[in-house]
Amino acid sequence: MSRGDSLYRRLLTWLLLPLLALGGLMVLQAWVDARRTADRAYDRLLEAATLAIAEQVQWQDGRLWLDLPPAALEMLATDAEERVFYALYDAAGRFVTGNAELPGDPRLTLDGRGEDRLFYRDVDWQGLSLRQGVRHSRLEDWQLTEGFEVRVAHTREGRIALTNQLLRSNLAVVLAMAALAVVVLLLAVRSALAPLTRLRRAIRARDPRALTPLELALPRELAELRETLNELLARMRRVRANQERFIGDASHQLRTPLAGLSARAELALRQDDPQAWRNALEAMQATSARTARLAMQLLSLTRLDNPEHHPEHTPLDLEQLAREAVRRHWSECHGHGVDLGLAGTDAPVVVHGIAWELEEALTNLIDNAWCYGAHRITVRVGGTPPVLAVEDDGPGIPESQRRLVLRPFHRGREEGEGSGLGLAIVDGIARAHDARLVLADGPDGRGLSVSLHFPEAAP
Repeated sequence: MSRGDSLYRRLLTWLLLPLLALGGLMVLQAWVDARRTADRAYDRLLEAATLAIAEQVQWQDGRLWLDLPPAALEMLATDAEERVFYALYDAAGRFVTGNAELPGDPRLTLDGRGEDRLFYRDVDWQGLSLRQGVRHSRLEDWQLTEGFEVRVAHTREGRIALTNQLLRSNLAVVLAMAALAVVVLLLAVRSALAPLTRLRRAIRARDPRALTPLELALPRELAELRETLNELLARMRRVRANQERFIGDASHQLRTPLAGLSARAELALRQDDPQAWRNALEAMQATSARTARLAMQLLSLTRLDNPEHHPEHTPLDLEQLAREAVRRHWSECHGHGVDLGLAGTDAPVVVHGIAWELEEALTNLIDNAWCYGAHRITVRVGGTPPVLAVEDDGPGIPESQRRLVLRPFHRGREEGEGSGLGLAIVDGIARAHDARLVLADGPDGRGLSVSLHFPEAAP
């Protein structure tokens, strides 16, 4: 598993990021809940303090009078040492008594009517951040009805301390849950990737020469990967079987002429007649030429079958390629009594391809034609669509055998000097150029016509 791009790291990243985001939301929610709980608890104390003060308000000597009990303010004074303020105001909004002249709540209207009401608010007063409770109440007896306000406020130290205490308790729970979630996540990811580790170890432990299918119990997603690997191994088995068959055929094809060369040389050494030596040398020269040609064809076929061989296709003129092929082979064909000609067009016929491969295809088709007894060979070029063909008047190939001769070392006829590789090479070249290879009768119903039909070249 690569350090730079790890599937384990990817899974952890994509799973931990939402988990971290969820943890952050939980911490935020814990803080909000802690603050709300602290505010609710202290607001209850404010309510009790204002109620205790309102119950002590009396009417004496034509004015409001308050005998403040110590417990009314002590309930707001916690260990956090908050500062507590209170004030009593009459119905006209005049300050009566208290330890501070606190601001009123604009939501309240002292009009002498209404029910007992209590309002909370946060207020900044003389540089202090206060939580204030304002209670609107009234004195009622058989002689008078007098409204008043009790204003009580305290600083927020106790609220903050309680909020932090609740938050720490909540954070302990959140952190414990987060730790448990991370441990479970690590175990889950490791467990989920365990089959992949088993698959990697099974592949690494295999003999490089073993191409048998993988037999390993895996989850459905990895089972698909296992089947894909088994399909690849099956294709590799077929490729290796073809290679082994090709090597066996090639060794047989090369062993026969080499054994002939050795036998002719040994026979010539036993002779004293110079003419016999000459005859042996001519036969050895012909055999070595065929062997060299066979070796070149084997190299061409191996090069075409190489899956890493992907040369760039360039624009080529089929007319020019055919003309040069006829020029190269004319002397050899003329020496064998073969009439080699060209039937082309006046305009260039351009296709995208590889020059040496198309030259090799023409060489194999021309050599096959005269090797199997043709007396007239025509290289034909057509333009709509692009066609490159070699026609001869030889014995031809029966229609039932035309697919078989595309296999390496398969010869349609026993006579002739061919190796059975020419048409296989041409077929490989046609596939490399996305061309359609067609084997048909010659123009007069005699012989063979082998043509490559190319796709239209892009402008």
